[in-house]
Amino acid sequence: MTTGALLVLPFLFVLMLSAWVSVVPQLPQDTVRRADSEAEPESIPNKLRTVVIDAGHGGKDPGCVGRRTRESRVVLKLALQLGRKIKREMPNVRVIYTRSTDHFVELAERSAIANRNRADLFISIHCNASPSSSRVYGTETYTMGLHKTQGNLDVAKRENNVILQESNYQQTYKGFNPNSPLAHIMLANYQHAFMGSSINFAEKVERSFRRHADRKSNGVKQAGFLVLWRTTMPSVLIETGYLTNPTEELYLMSEDGQEQIAGAIFKAFAQYKEEIEAGG
Repeated sequence: MTTGALLVLPFLFVLMLSAWVSVVPQLPQDTVRRADSEAEPESIPNKLRTVVIDAGHGGKDPGCVGRRTRESRVVLKLALQLGRKIKREMPNVRVIYTRSTDHFVELAERSAIANRNRADLFISIHCNASPSSSRVYGTETYTMGLHKTQGNLDVAKRENNVILQESNYQQTYKGFNPNSPLAHIMLANYQHAFMGSSINFAEKVERSFRRHADRKSNGVKQAGFLVLWRTTMPSVLIETGYLTNPTEELYLMSEDGQEQIAGAIFKAFAQYKEEIEAGG
């Protein structure tokens, strides 16, 4: 390759990135985060008053499938159980579900629900899968950010692939191709305004899984998830375990397992709420 060609390559990549960024959709007016001076009392930054709990998949989208169950069923039970705990222990916190029954909700609508309700935290609950090995197990919590490993990219591609079941996905996501690694790299370069707070909560979730549910934690990770992309508040996506691991699947299906997982997320939520309201 000539020296001239080598000089042109970085320029071409910048052009490609600029072209994609130029078509990133603008948030609707009611989802734009207002300046603190314009915020209503319930939107005060150091108060956690509203949480949106998102049970992944649903309806025609089962998510990943194990030998005995499917992701959409497990995560709905976990989401509802987490919400009940928050309502019972913290009656002043408003809990909103993106779905409370087994029906399909588009990814863009999930984040829009959080934005319309000016949520202070968005929690998306999922189950994981490993096509290559049934021995893989453990929890991991994601925030919006750069894929540091191929595994992170694979998880994001699988979760984002659900948009292919949406009727107008090309228009809604401005030509985003969930099967394109380059599209995911560009999406992951998006800098979420609440990255620090998202990582803070994610770390608490994984620590709580280890301490209170005796789970193997695979740590806090980053990847480009469409469901987190448009949220205007701290946001995480929790992978509660692998349905492709027979032992972990049985655990996630069991009442005790669901109680422990939901309880661990609640403890992390309570700690995070206390910390930010104390000015931490």
